[in-house]
Amino acid sequence: MQTVLITGGTGLVGKTLSKQLIAKGYKVIVLTRTAPTKASGVEIEYAVWDVKKQTIDVNAVQKADVIVHLAGAGVVDKRWTDAYKKEILESRTKSSQLLIDTLKNNPNNVQTIVSSSAIGWYGADKQEGFAFTEEDPADTGFLGVTCQLWEESIEPDPSLGIRLCKLRTGIVLSNDGGALAEFKKPIRLGVAAILGSGQQMVSWIHVADLCRMFIFAIENQNMQGSYNASAPTPVSNKTLTLSLAKAMKDSFYIPLHVPSFVLKIMLGESSVEVLKSTTVSARKIKEAGFTFLYPTIDAAINELVRK
Repeated sequence: MQTVLITGGTGLVGKTLSKQLIAKGYKVIVLTRTAPTKASGVEIEYAVWDVKKQTIDVNAVQKADVIVHLAGAGVVDKRWTDAYKKEILESRTKSSQLLIDTLKNNPNNVQTIVSSSAIGWYGADKQEGFAFTEEDPADTGFLGVTCQLWEESIEPDPSLGIRLCKLRTGIVLSNDGGALAEFKKPIRLGVAAILGSGQQMVSWIHVADLCRMFIFAIENQNMQGSYNASAPTPVSNKTLTLSLAKAMKDSFYIPLHVPSFVLKIMLGESSVEVLKSTTVSARKIKEAGFTFLYPTIDAAINELVRK
């Protein structure tokens, strides 16, 4: 079976993806800044790289048949200072460049790269009922520009003959952190915190489906270019919040709108991301043959809350 080298393999998506790959018989190597001092209990090999110093374990790259590129600083982990915005961008582009330079300068067996991107590529919805497709241009805002440079940075030299898929990921729903953990916090206290008007559309995906999509892209040689990695049924922030509250608390919760100005004070510039409506189409990935285990928000939330 093939060997998959994963960057960002210790993160929310990377951990789940590693388990799915190992369950299917793949060998997994995780590139990390610091290799664990003891076994994690999962059959994973670790190798060290340092994006800032542009150093990498070349031997790990040479063992790989596939690279899955997930590395990048969290977009809403910190306030968007100029320094953190630079980190968000460079953690993606410089890590991509290190991978591509290593492939160009060393003999290797890599046949496929599947890289994460994000629906931040698109910006805000243009009108009601509109859904972005992969052919739409990148938005001119910070995340749109970041995603465009991110995707460009992972493009391999054509002479290498490496197939590239880029998955533009929606909001990932997982019990291991990310957006769902933030939604859960006030609900545990009996408050369903609807953000702003709550009418903004959220394009989301269950983490299990996202990881299945990465494997689908690895295994389907006809897939190339960009694909929206988002469930086929985007929902409003209000619908998502109330669905989660009902699953967690039945009817024992109080819906409460958090005003936009409060979010702007709390989050600063990054508040645009929780208040923005972005509806993306899943048609292309479905036409490629992918099927969702959790196509609706109720199916996704019920599975996650049940665990």
